Amino acid sequence: MLDIKLIRENPDLVRAGLKTRHSPVDISAVLELDERRRAAITEGDRLKNERNSVSKKIGELKKAGQDTTEIQRQTREIGEQIAALDAQVREIEEAQGKLLLAIPNLPHASVPEGEDAAGNVVAREWGTKKEFSFRPKDHVALGEALGLFDFERAARMCGAGFPLFTGPGARLERALIQFMLDLHTEKHGYTEVSPPHVVTTATMTGTGQLPKMADDMYHAQNDDLWLIPTAEVPVTNIYREEIIREPLPIKLVAHTPCFRREAGSAGKETRGLIRVHQFDKVEMVRFVPPGTSYEALEELVGDAEDVLQKLGLAYRVLRLCSGDMSFAAAKCYDLELW
Repeated sequence: MLDIKLIRENPDLVRAGLKTRHSPVDISAVLELDERRRAAITEGDRLKNERNSVSKKIGELKKAGQDTTEIQRQTREIGEQIAALDAQVREIEEAQGKLLLAIPNLPHASVPEGEDAAGNVVAREWGTKKEFSFRPKDHVALGEALGLFDFERAARMCGAGFPLFTGPGARLERALIQFMLDLHTEKHGYTEVSPPHVVTTATMTGTGQLPKMADDMYHAQNDDLWLIPTAEVPVTNIYREEIIREPLPIKLVAHTPCFRREAGSAGKETRGLIRVHQFDKVEMVRFVPPGTSYEALEELVGDAEDVLQKLGLAYRVLRLCSGDMSFAAAKCYDLELW
């Protein structure tokens, strides 16, 4: 969520950032509510000071033996006005909070401008793309022939989009997870954590998944708990509502299953292991001083590239354009493999 102070003091900067992101959000309503809120708080403070003065006068009149009926009535009226203003402030803050949650993050100056994936920029490539003298099979045909997974039986259990890894496929997945965790902890200096796989609504809101992505998430309504779409959600929230007193940077890595309904992906390719509803991921998260966050991002990308280089997989690094970044991102890279 953007700081209301930033929006209030730099509205043109915010509007320019939203325009670059091709966002339809208009901050005018946020600014109007902010003015109303501040005016109500100012009036409430004035009335509270007035009530204090009147209350002091009541004591003086009683001490002098004078009638205080009228002045006490005035005090009650002032109290009622204060209560009404306090309720108004709460109502405005709730409305303002909903609007603020709908505003995406502002893009960093280095983010290329573009409307969609066509505007992404190749930052670099690594490795040699495989050239075949024959028409290669896709991963579904190869995986089924090698006994790596069984989509048909998985679909009978829980519907499409939930893979069942079998035999060498299950072993390969486990080996890759272990390889990444060992690499990041032993070479790159991360501390491994194993977080919960369900989180609260407040936790999902804190990392920007809610309210915008609610339809893409799995929600256990009876408990008001959400299956995590990525380990980023619980790991980022480890220090929520805390002042971090230990030395920075803090580098954490976690493996978790991830769950996504992909409700907004109708019509997109979902064959095989593409856009499945459950998958495993090794996630890296860093807590760093604000002035070093973009340097830390470059290092994070480098740590991810190290995984692919050690596996000998050719890839390219894309700098995502302003229109293709996720809602909460200020700058984002994608690593794409051939």
